[in-house]
Amino acid sequence: MRLSAQMQKALNDQIQMEFASHYAYLAMSAWLAERTFDGFSAWMRVQAMEEHAHALKILDYVLDRGGSVTFASLPGAGGKWKTPVEVFESAKAHEAKVSASITRLYALAVKELDYPTQAMLQWFLTEQVEEEKTSSAVVERLRMAGDNSSALLMLDRELGSRPSGAEAGE
Repeated sequence: MRLSAQMQKALNDQIQMEFASHYAYLAMSAWLAERTFDGFSAWMRVQAMEEHAHALKILDYVLDRGGSVTFASLPGAGGKWKTPVEVFESAKAHEAKVSASITRLYALAVKELDYPTQAMLQWFLTEQVEEEKTSSAVVERLRMAGDNSSALLMLDRELGSRPSGAEAGE
């Protein structure tokens, strides 16, 4: 069963979004590293690598279904953040955007009775619940820390201990 033209385009759009996410998280990581928040930076780098893996997972799926993968230019990454909490708020908002996109993809798969795509997207739906939960928790902890440098340094150290996706069994 081949992908419909509409589903192939939607999956290619999602691949683009996942690669753009990878790029955005690398920009966040660099911004944090430039300000010596090495732990926050490491956390964002792991996040970037997860997004890269997500893009490849969808890319491989499209190819497995006999589809074609197209690549568009990535949007510019980097922001005008002023604080680590702004960086993580940006990440939280981004995850909500990705979740909405995955949900729309799933709705299209349901509409088209594309059961293999529905099954593949189940993993992404579950993953996005975790992504939104985690980013929200970090934002809340950063807000609690406020301008307390000791609390920020403790959070920086804690987030720096995040295992990579491979170490976490992803």
